[in-house]
Amino acid sequence: MHIHLIGVSGTGMGSLAGLLKKAGHRDTGSDTGFYPPMGDALERWGIEKLQGYDPAHLSPRPDLVVVGNVCRSTNPEARAAIDTGIPYTSFPKALHDQCLQGCRSFVVAGTHGKTTTTSLVAHLLHAAGLSPGFLIGGIPLGFDESFRFAPPGSPFVVEGDEYDSAFFEKTPKFWHYAPEVAILQAIEHDHADIYPDMQSYRNAFHGFVSRIPEHGLLIANAADPEVRAVAARARCRVSYYALDGEDTGEVTPTWLAAEVRASGELLPFDLFVGGSSCGRWMTPLSGSHNLKNAVAAIALGVEAAAVPMPLLGRALVSFAGVKRRQELRGTAGGVRVYDDFAHHPTAVLETLRGLRNRHPEGRLIAIFEPRSATASRRVHQASYAQAFLPADITVLAPVGRAEIPEDERLDLAAVAAELRAHGKQALVPGNVAAIVEHVAAIAEPGDTIVAMSNGEFGGIHDRLLTALCARVIEAR
Repeated sequence: MHIHLIGVSGTGMGSLAGLLKKAGHRDTGSDTGFYPPMGDALERWGIEKLQGYDPAHLSPRPDLVVVGNVCRSTNPEARAAIDTGIPYTSFPKALHDQCLQGCRSFVVAGTHGKTTTTSLVAHLLHAAGLSPGFLIGGIPLGFDESFRFAPPGSPFVVEGDEYDSAFFEKTPKFWHYAPEVAILQAIEHDHADIYPDMQSYRNAFHGFVSRIPEHGLLIANAADPEVRAVAARARCRVSYYALDGEDTGEVTPTWLAAEVRASGELLPFDLFVGGSSCGRWMTPLSGSHNLKNAVAAIALGVEAAAVPMPLLGRALVSFAGVKRRQELRGTAGGVRVYDDFAHHPTAVLETLRGLRNRHPEGRLIAIFEPRSATASRRVHQASYAQAFLPADITVLAPVGRAEIPEDERLDLAAVAAELRAHGKQALVPGNVAAIVEHVAAIAEPGDTIVAMSNGEFGGIHDRLLTALCARVIEAR
């Protein structure tokens, strides 16, 4: 079948194109640009790339058109497909219809931690020899690609995004994935551009959980009260997890992890199941949030896929992580430079706590670009200053969405002022070049820098490493 994808250069759409190609389809795709890394990947996968959005790209007539949610209703190519009667669909519906049919759908959902946990679940099931299919909204470092096709009957692990599907299908993506098993990690207001308030956001998760069948399984974070409330209405069995000492309300978690003080690159923890000790485990991921991700993935491996626990323990240690999730991009002049995708204040806080624990020596310098629809707005204005408290120095880049009215835009000066009131250093330079110049000048051996954004952030990581290297050469 000839499948044409409009908006193919996005991370999700590009990976879907590669997955459909593996499934045996002929793929073409259009977009306004084909920049690395996705442009190179599409070529490697054999996807025919068409520049711009043009109705001529629909000749010869494809059998199916997949319209990405980057497309507005005025997109000329999408409009032509719909108006001329070519069968069309959304990204999540195409994934379900073309790749999930007959598979056991394992969906990882929640405001935070989806990409890391999806990658970890895929890694654990692969290590167990189950040959899972998967589609991940990031680049897992332990696999060649962010997707894998699976034959019917196999598990298929999907990152369950709550964002909407397409301009003609204003429903959450994860409603389409027919979950047999799901992980629900956190529910905290996000995507303010499509969910105006907490109730509308919460309803998306109610709808998701209602789609898990009675014979299915929900693995839920017992320490999140919103998750507990949503899980209480599930018609399937619910298995709860938490960290030792967390408030789990009226719920007693089946899976419990007790963190042990780290003495090296691996984070040790004691695992308890149903109140019984399952010994000491090790994870290469840092931070309490990642420990919870690991516990959720282990619970799924045991309860949904019957993987022996000793095998899971060995596989966990070898997990390579995910690109742009606490990813060490390099060290120059004794200064570490990390890249992280964090943009919601809770994710920022957990990222900084994790790096502070991993590198207690030296200063922690946080550089943040508010770029997502939610981060760019004042929805979480009061939370950001608290989120940056683990850092010694915070550098705030300009808001990445100039179209947001000023009275709705995140007030960076106010965030910086509150941090200074807490005795922290905080500044708001005008552009990436100024940030690089300032941070490279003040960073000292032993310091850790983390640049956080859900975008490319102007290549700031490479620019920082280059500037730090230049400073070392000049010092000689």
